[in-house]
Amino acid sequence: MIAWVDLLIEGDPHPRRFDSYATLRAYVLKLERLSEDAADELMMAGVVRPPLARREYRIQRLPLPEE
Repeated sequence: MIAWVDLLIEGDPHPRRFDSYATLRAYVLKLERLSEDAADELMMAGVVRPPLARREYRIQRLPLPEE
């Protein structure tokens, strides 16, 4: 079962959904152009804000459905 992770970006009402933290990290590094330090902070704290990033990024893990 996949533990989905949503990326919430300040000013954007639509979260982006990822199948792993590795995929999410690759996305923020390449497409959102976060620095390594900002991406590390996001992965560890679940949020990164200015001045480390140009806007706020938050991650939210979706609960696994009960079986």
